[in-house]
Amino acid sequence: MSTSTTASVSTHILDTSVGRPAEGVAVRLAARSGRAADWQALGGSVTDADGRCKDLPALPEGTTHVRLDFAVEPYLEESAKKQADAQQDAPANRDSGAFFPEVAITFAVEAGEHYHVPLLLNPFGYSVYRGS
Repeated sequence: MSTSTTASVSTHILDTSVGRPAEGVAVRLAARSGRAADWQALGGSVTDADGRCKDLPALPEGTTHVRLDFAVEPYLEESAKKQADAQQDAPANRDSGAFFPEVAITFAVEAGEHYHVPLLLNPFGYSVYRGS
């Protein structure tokens, strides 16, 4: 929850290749207070069945930049395996690895604002935006 002196962040992941939330993806949160400042690791969470992280750590006062690190490779590999198993008669998947093994998103924040940053994910691309 944001206050007048802090910002807050939430996220979720949608797997656009299967049209469902991405469950079980580890997400790490880091913050810094200024462009030249060092990143401070704040902790992380894992996406739930709805693809959401509902327990990301609070941002410290003075935060100006936030970085979300999504460890998507294990999820994408498992997803590719499940799809291959479901389509046993279909042509073999030529590339079951993750092209993007992790996704790092950095954005600026202002005190008192809430930032919801969804990740739209598929095996060969991703997109992010500021949600509501």
